[in-house]
Amino acid sequence: MLDASSKSAFGTGGQKSVDKVIERLKIEAAKLGANGVILEGFQDSETGSIGTGVGSDSYSGHSAVGVGVGGSLGIYKKTGHGDAIYVPEPPPG
Repeated sequence: MLDASSKSAFGTGGQKSVDKVIERLKIEAAKLGANGVILEGFQDSETGSIGTGVGSDSYSGHSAVGVGVGGSLGIYKKTGHGDAIYVPEPPPG
């Protein structure tokens, strides 16, 4: 059984993240002497976020006004699972 992941800021990553995970699964399989991977599945999970905000206050006489704006971006991890396999080459001819 193999597990590999890819982190992507700003979204779940799409096909580019899947390709990275598959490449990492292949590398892990090769380290075990395998020459193939049977893919079991993929999943996305948010592993953190980056946020920022700004604010402003104004006071005059008997009134006060405050304004604030903030935002955050998620950091996602795509994880892939698979089985390392070895398929022997067929005999020549």
